Amino acid sequence: MENVSSLSPASLSRQDRLKSILGGSIGNLIEWYDWYVYSAFTLYFAPVFFPSDDSTAQLLNAAAIFAVGFLMRPIGAWAMGIYADRRGRKAGLTLSVMMMAGGSLMIAAIPGYASIGVAAPVLLLLARLMQGLSIGGEYGASATYLSEMAQSDQRGFFSSFQYVTLIAGQLLALCVLLLLQLFLTEHQLEGWGWRVPFVIGGVMAVGVYRLRRGLKETEAFVESAAVGEQPRSSGLNLIRRHPREVLLVMALTAGGTLAFYAYSTYMQKFLVNSAGFGRQTATAIMASALFIYMLLQPMAGWLSDRIGRKPLLIGFGVSGVLFTTAIFTALERVTSSFGAFLLVLGGLVIVTGYTSINAIVKAELFPAHIRALGVALPYALANTLFGGTAEYAALWMKHAGMEGGFYWYVTAMIAVSLIVYLRMPDTRKTSQI
Repeated sequence: MENVSSLSPASLSRQDRLKSILGGSIGNLIEWYDWYVYSAFTLYFAPVFFPSDDSTAQLLNAAAIFAVGFLMRPIGAWAMGIYADRRGRKAGLTLSVMMMAGGSLMIAAIPGYASIGVAAPVLLLLARLMQGLSIGGEYGASATYLSEMAQSDQRGFFSSFQYVTLIAGQLLALCVLLLLQLFLTEHQLEGWGWRVPFVIGGVMAVGVYRLRRGLKETEAFVESAAVGEQPRSSGLNLIRRHPREVLLVMALTAGGTLAFYAYSTYMQKFLVNSAGFGRQTATAIMASALFIYMLLQPMAGWLSDRIGRKPLLIGFGVSGVLFTTAIFTALERVTSSFGAFLLVLGGLVIVTGYTSINAIVKAELFPAHIRALGVALPYALANTLFGGTAEYAALWMKHAGMEGGFYWYVTAMIAVSLIVYLRMPDTRKTSQI
C-alpha cells in the first residue's frame, strides 16, 4: 500500500474539516449534474449520433445508452468498493472523479455519425459505461470517507452533505439548460451548444480531482490496513461474512430510493402529464421545492446526531405510508402552482428522513476493512431495482389506465422498509466506526 497520511477526526482543523466535507461529497454534484445533463440535452444530441427520419427512434437509442449506464452502477459499486477498501478512501474518490471527467469530456468531443459513422454511437456508449462505473463507486467511497472523517457526534451532519451536493447537481444542470436556451438558438444548440454542458461537467470533475488529491486519508482505513489478519474486501467475503447487513441495506434502501425518485426525478413529468401544469411552471415548482429540500438535509443529519438515526427513519416510514397516496392524488386535482409546490415540498420533507442519513446508517453497519463495498454494492442493487425503474413503472401504470397503482406501489415499498426500520437497531448506538 502507498504511504498515506491521516488525521483522526478529533485532530482535524476547521480548514481540514471543510476540505474533507467538500472533497468527500462534491463528487455527487458532478454525478447528478452529468446524470441530468444527458437526459436534459438528449433532444439536441440524439440526431447527431443516431441519424434517422424517426425522432422517436433517435430518442429511444439515446435512452437505451442512458439505461445501460444505469445498469453499470452495481458493477461500479462492486469494483470501486473493493478498490476503496484495499487502496484507500482517497484513492477510491480520486479514481471515481477521474472517470467522471473522462466520460464527460469524451461525450463533448465525440464527432457525429456524419463524420465517423457507427463509431459515434459506440464511443458514446463507452463514455456512458465509464460514467456508470464511476457513479456506482462514488456513493460508497464518499459515504465511507465522510463517516470516517467525522467525529462520532457529527457523523449524521457530515454525511448529509452527500444529498446537499446531489440536489445541487440537479439544480445546476437545470440552470445550465435554462441559460443555454436563453442565449443560444435551437439551431446552435443542435449544432454545437449541446456539447457545452458536458465540457462544464468535465472541467468541474477535473477541479474536484485536484481537490481530492490533497485530501487526508482516514485514520480508520490506515488502522484497518495495518491489521494483516483481516479478510480482504471482496464480493464473496461480503456475502459470506455479512449477509444480514447486505440484506438490511437493500431492504432499508428499497422504499427510500423509490420514494426519492418518485418525488424528485419523476415528479416533474407527473406535474405536466397528470397534474396539467405547463413545462416552465413545473420546472419552477420543482426547482423551488428541491432548493428547500437541499437545505433540509444538514438539519435532519444534525438532528440524527442528537436523537438517533432510527427515529428519523421511522418518521419517514410512517409518514410515507400515511401520506404518499394522498399527496399524489391531491396533486392530480390541484389548480394553483403554489398549492402544487406545497404538496411536492411535503413529499420531499417526508423523504428527508431517509435521504439525510441513509449513507451514515449503512456505513455504521460494516467494519472498516469492507465498509466501502458494504455500503456501495447492496445500495446500488436496490437503487437499480427500485429507484431506476420508478419512472418506467409510473408511466407504464399510467398508460395502462391505473395510475393510482403507482401511488400504492410506492406506499407498499415504504411499508416494507418501515418494518425493517422498526426491527433494526439504532446504528448511532451500535456503530462499527
